[in-house]
Amino acid sequence: MRCPKCDDDVVRIIHQEIEVDRCNRCKGLWFDAMEKEELLEIEGAEVVDSGSAARGRRYDQLRDVKCPRCHVKMTPMVDEQQIHIRYESCPQCTGTFFDAGEFRDLKEFTVIERIASMLRSKRD
Repeated sequence: MRCPKCDDDVVRIIHQEIEVDRCNRCKGLWFDAMEKEELLEIEGAEVVDSGSAARGRRYDQLRDVKCPRCHVKMTPMVDEQQIHIRYESCPQCTGTFFDAGEFRDLKEFTVIERIASMLRSKRD
């Protein structure tokens, strides 16, 4: 499989029996359906996101990308609780791609982000 952002090879990494694909170059992460959700529940799983967040922000600008599995255009997404986290999702296989640093950020949902999320919910 090739990275949807930089077209380099991805390698399969395993964390507590869950397989994730990480790009050799940009360190972006590909999650097949439900892998992200499973890893979010595991303490310490943010170690799979070993890339530089600064480098990830550069690749985050590339939004018109194709799914590395299905080769269809992926949909740009924003996390509902942490709106600064932008990622891509495949409408066909439901896999997701996170640039380096985004999954680690998603796992580290801070108290301030929780309060901001609750305030947004009350306004809606």
